[in-house]
Amino acid sequence: MKKRAFITGITGQDGSYLAELLLLKGYEVHGLIRRASTFNTARIDHLYTDPHDPAARLFLHYGDLSDGARMVTLLSEIRPDEVYNLGAQSHVRVSFEEPEHTGDTTGIGSIRLLEAVRLAGIDTRYYQASSSEMFGATPPPQNEDTPFYPRSPYGAAKVYSYWVTKNYREAYGLFAVNGILFNHESPRRGETFVTRKITRAVAAIHAGKQDTLFMGNLDAVRDWGYAAEYVEGMWRMLQVDEPEDYVLATGVGFTVRDFLKIAFEHVGLNWEDHVVFDEKFLRPTEVDALVGDATKAKDKLGWKPTVETPDLARIMVEADIRALNCAGTAWVDRVQLPSWGS
Repeated sequence: MKKRAFITGITGQDGSYLAELLLLKGYEVHGLIRRASTFNTARIDHLYTDPHDPAARLFLHYGDLSDGARMVTLLSEIRPDEVYNLGAQSHVRVSFEEPEHTGDTTGIGSIRLLEAVRLAGIDTRYYQASSSEMFGATPPPQNEDTPFYPRSPYGAAKVYSYWVTKNYREAYGLFAVNGILFNHESPRRGETFVTRKITRAVAAIHAGKQDTLFMGNLDAVRDWGYAAEYVEGMWRMLQVDEPEDYVLATGVGFTVRDFLKIAFEHVGLNWEDHVVFDEKFLRPTEVDALVGDATKAKDKLGWKPTVETPDLARIMVEADIRALNCAGTAWVDRVQLPSWGS
């Protein structure tokens, strides 16, 4: 019988790629979506089939990580083989403006879902989306043994989720793992995140529709990989015999300035002619450098990234140019997924 998976955050970047991967592997996929007056499913619309169709394998359910009772009900009904908790308020800068909401969804939401797994009494494997932002001020390279020093409400909430996941693994014997993912981007990245903000602006400036891009800290160093590859790492963490925590990263750091330069040069422009500093985009506490060491994932999971940051920047610029040219149509990012293997 085919496996069944439940994904929170299925309408986000990672959730959409993960759903795509699991469907390719023959899973039945169930996703959690929040009720809204407008549709917010653009990233997964190309995967959706009317649930009345006997061949349908993607099913969406209304709910929210702030509602623990709903999580128990859903898990009891769906009885998934795998649970992927990707739902969160995931914007670091916004977490300073909405710290309570971030703590409730990104932090407490995780224990609600873990407790729902326990109370539903299901035999499932649980993946917790942890973040490199947990390392914060701790110098790179960072791996599974690096101490946490979060520098934002988002990072602090993720540290809470990390530890409660380990606690439920040890206290109740749950197969529960933390995937500590360093920055991973794609054409499906939200438009307010720095990489997508840059590539959208490059496309608009190249098309003559915009002239200036306002930016904050250009010296921050990040380890940027391709999200479509990272979801395979998530899946692999739940296929091994023993639950452990893993870092996923490229191992190479680039500054925001580097990313700007690569993106603008791809369309023959000089970034310095268009970028203007705006202090409102600075965080109250900055994270200087995040560069991961994914040796454990390579050795134990056989996972390694193939798309490096310069190529990623060019992929995203090209996708945003296509999106701009197709404005007003039903254009959807259909990035070719790598060959995942077995």
